[in-house]
Amino acid sequence: MERFIIDTDPGVDDAQAILLAAAHPNVKVEALLAVGGNVGLEHTLRNAVTIAEQAGLDIPVYGGSNRPLIYLSDDAAAFHGADGLGDAGFVPQHSQPAPGHAAVKLVEMVNAAPGEYTLVCLGPLTNIAIAIYLDPELPNKVKRTVAMAGAVTAHGNTPIFTAEFNIYYDPEAAYVVFESWARAGKQIEVIDWEATVRHSVNEAQLDRWMALTSAKADFFQKISVRSIEFLEKIFGEKSLLAPDPLAMAVAVDPSCVKRQESHYLVVETTGKVTRGQTAVDWADRSGQPKNAVVVLDVDLDRFYELFEQGLQ
Repeated sequence: MERFIIDTDPGVDDAQAILLAAAHPNVKVEALLAVGGNVGLEHTLRNAVTIAEQAGLDIPVYGGSNRPLIYLSDDAAAFHGADGLGDAGFVPQHSQPAPGHAAVKLVEMVNAAPGEYTLVCLGPLTNIAIAIYLDPELPNKVKRTVAMAGAVTAHGNTPIFTAEFNIYYDPEAAYVVFESWARAGKQIEVIDWEATVRHSVNEAQLDRWMALTSAKADFFQKISVRSIEFLEKIFGEKSLLAPDPLAMAVAVDPSCVKRQESHYLVVETTGKVTRGQTAVDWADRSGQPKNAVVVLDVDLDRFYELFEQGLQ
């Protein structure tokens, strides 16, 4: 059984990803760590508690950072809704956040069981950076690290068009995290925005999921309506972009990866059009440690299968 800690800024696709993880028979999700990002922490923390209930997870949900390390940033409420879950009206029914800061709890958990936990990062990396300041040996104490992060050839999805949202929101935190993993000789498995676009959910598959009848499917359907409509206005067709579920699919089933490359990845923290860019040393010219495993291709049928299991 693989032990998971999920750092998240829910977010519609975060919810979809957590449903996927909770349904996998070989995964035990042991904690959710909430961070501000898609919307503010007052929403993401409440949403994480709601998602845990909807997914059938009786686990602690800890609140973390409500802002980036240095500069304030825009959220993604236009896509996710003002409440972060599509403004569908879901709130916790009986659970409350657990006491304690997410970064502190992450450090405590990995020190209690070094080498046991897979850390899955679905949002800005602020909590993880704070945890590194608390325990610089953190990269050596996790079993695996999987992150939905970046745009590895600068095809981003933010006003700084070279940057992906999770990195754009807190570039300094992302820089700290990737450099810390490099110094430790460890690697982060990166599923980026560009991989998300290449592995979009087509209309036929989406219609299948929207027709499912279960409590989890109903939750998915109601929170996803706004984002599906948002994407249809942009692309002119019905589809779903699912960055966090794609990252979670890689986390729960590494065999679904068809092609990946290991390289040095550094986060740019300055520049009018480069702040938040994830620069990848594709030719390995820098001599720096290869701190990123960049996932390029995933078995789409397996991804669909894992996603659907989370809705049953």
